[in-house]
Amino acid sequence: MVFTYPWFLWGLLAVAIPIAIHLFELRRPQRVLFSNVEFIREVKLVTARQRKLKHLLVLAARIGLVVFLVLLFAQPFIPAPEQVATGNVVQVVLDDSPSMRQLGDNDQPVLEQAIDQAADLPLAFPASARFNLAPGGPDLLGVAAFRSAVEQVQVSGQTGELGKALGQRQQGRAAGAGPLFIFSDFQKNDFSARSLQALDSSQQVFLVPAAAKPSANVFVDSVWLDDGFVRSGVDLTLRIRLKNGGQLPADNSPAKLFVGARQAAAFQVTVPAQQTITTQVRMRLDGAQVQPCRVVVDDFPVDFDNTYYFTLQPAAQIRVVEAAASEQLGRLYGNEPLFSYQFTNSQTADYRKLAEGSLLLLREAPALSAGLRENLRRAVQQGATLVVVPPAAPSSREAYGQLFRELGLGPVQWQPVASAGPVLQEVALPSNRNPFFRDVLAGVNPQAAMPKAAPVLRWARTGTEVLRMRDGESYLAGFPSGAGMVYVFSAPFSAPYSDFAQHPLFVPVLYKLAMQSYRQEQQPAYRLNQAVVNVQLPARETGPETVYRLVQDSLSFIPVHRRQGNTLRLEVPPGLRQPGFYELQQAGKPVATLAFNFDKRESELASYSAAELRGLIGPNRPNVQVYETSGSQTAAAQYKATRVGTPLWQYCIWGALVCLLLEALLLRWQRRPAPVPAITA
Repeated sequence: MVFTYPWFLWGLLAVAIPIAIHLFELRRPQRVLFSNVEFIREVKLVTARQRKLKHLLVLAARIGLVVFLVLLFAQPFIPAPEQVATGNVVQVVLDDSPSMRQLGDNDQPVLEQAIDQAADLPLAFPASARFNLAPGGPDLLGVAAFRSAVEQVQVSGQTGELGKALGQRQQGRAAGAGPLFIFSDFQKNDFSARSLQALDSSQQVFLVPAAAKPSANVFVDSVWLDDGFVRSGVDLTLRIRLKNGGQLPADNSPAKLFVGARQAAAFQVTVPAQQTITTQVRMRLDGAQVQPCRVVVDDFPVDFDNTYYFTLQPAAQIRVVEAAASEQLGRLYGNEPLFSYQFTNSQTADYRKLAEGSLLLLREAPALSAGLRENLRRAVQQGATLVVVPPAAPSSREAYGQLFRELGLGPVQWQPVASAGPVLQEVALPSNRNPFFRDVLAGVNPQAAMPKAAPVLRWARTGTEVLRMRDGESYLAGFPSGAGMVYVFSAPFSAPYSDFAQHPLFVPVLYKLAMQSYRQEQQPAYRLNQAVVNVQLPARETGPETVYRLVQDSLSFIPVHRRQGNTLRLEVPPGLRQPGFYELQQAGKPVATLAFNFDKRESELASYSAAELRGLIGPNRPNVQVYETSGSQTAAAQYKATRVGTPLWQYCIWGALVCLLLEALLLRWQRRPAPVPAITA
């Protein structure tokens, strides 16, 4: 037995007080008169024995009371078998990820179980200990403040990976910090042996898994449309991929699709455990405004991911700008309402049109000014697609070569002009495996006639091949440049260098180039735990930069933002924790509608049990322990029993109370006097 405050043992000297009272009893003697003194000696002996025994018992009770009170203040305890030196700061990590909302064995969310376990931790440490809680700030909390902070922890969708958070926490760990307690469900896709490597081997770490009941969990993995362009007023096929992240199969789970406030479809799904299925529904969008949509799955008891939010907006027209000596492609793009065509003369180019275009067609321009080259380069750097059709005149080759170098293309070689005229070669048949021609060619006839061309330039094969010549040289290839793409034809469109403009392949190729230039910065849905969100502002949004707000009902957040042209980069505010639709406002006017969801990795409920965690730790990390709390013993009790010791102060209180009770009974108990025998004359 060891004493926490051994200097209180000096209080045992107070035992002399009841002994002195016993030795120097101050009661006045009473005079008793007897009519007959024959039996005085016998009565006196009997009374003395009784009084002496009673006084000794009272003395023992008083001495015991003093001894137990002194021991109570000295705090005796039995030393623990694993005594270690710890700091005065206890670190606590309480997982507040959405997966902690699944139910435990007592039909209570495992987050509440973890909160109860964490709130009991101060019982295992002295009153002078301080606690550091995550999630939370770097502040050190007392017992009352720590318990209050723990009880206020709620599920947050912005929680990142547990392993990464532990690594960052260990980097900022202060010197002298004490043990680390981690309360989590320890998902297998979030916690691994690599997460343990980030922990400091000199710190005592205690893993407290929150066990959940096996259950099914159907959630929306992803949604997409067959058509790359969302059109208004036409039937659309929406494909919905559903996954069961639980351990049990889900049979006939009902699901519904809502477009705005209107129910667009209803269906049932049966998803085996850890499997996915894909279903498709028909829907239609009305109007040109963004439509908030959601898929609702009726799945119990895991319901935090039952609703998937996303937005659909009819695609805006693709701006096509042709820069050439004369207009040629106006009828081609003007026949399709999906495109918005504009022409600008390459000699007197309108740079504003070039800045607003998605697809820029530089077709056989006889000369390129420095300003035109700079504006083309700037547009490509910002994400536009540039299609270059080289001219036949040798005089403009130097300017085109300068443009290619500014765009970062590989080395380009110009072909010498033949005196007998250009020699036409046939373009090779395109392959259905080429992603460029996916959903473009219904079938390829090997006997089909292909266009012919006489290349005027060649380049190294460092880009993406779209079309090739029969001899293997490139006819059309794409090169990434900045945020955009550059496509280069090796021959002019005009005769006698090519008949490609008269071939049936001409229209689908140019349409596909325009469609690939379509940029949609705003995604249908975002994750709450992603750092940055890009929003494409309307073209008219060119005023001074003001405050932007994310508004949902009565909630309002001011995100940190940065504007680059018409693209607004928003940092997700820390207080934005729940999924749903949030309206982006500027000066009270709506700019865009953003849909946020939980990270779908949180829906994968496979977690480590206590035994699996011990196997994951292995024998090489003795500083990491696992506390299993499925029984009646809490993590605080297990730590106290193995690391602090068994306290005995409760027994001291009971001993003092027993001594008080014994003294009271002895003082009140009086033995009835023995009857005096009658004396006869």
